[in-house]
Amino acid sequence: MRLFLLLSSLLLLNACSEEQQNRLSRMGVSWLEGDYKVTYAAGDHVKSWTVRDGKVTSEPGKGYYFFWASQNGKKFYVQTPIARTYIEEIK
Repeated sequence: MRLFLLLSSLLLLNACSEEQQNRLSRMGVSWLEGDYKVTYAAGDHVKSWTVRDGKVTSEPGKGYYFFWASQNGKKFYVQTPIARTYIEEIK
């Protein structure tokens, strides 16, 4: 079933323009739930956060990701620009 979904997604993305692919990927982010490493990188400035058993959401119209991060045993709210942010799943 996963293979079918992956292949279907790839075929759909190939039929879309780059801008449409970007919009689809931004919309899909609102469904990310689990454990993630979120990294913001702008030039030499790089900052990373860990999202444990949480959700990373976005508001594509404003161009930001929103999430609750854990650091040193504390949780805090973070907002980062979509254009310079990378999200990696932690397994």
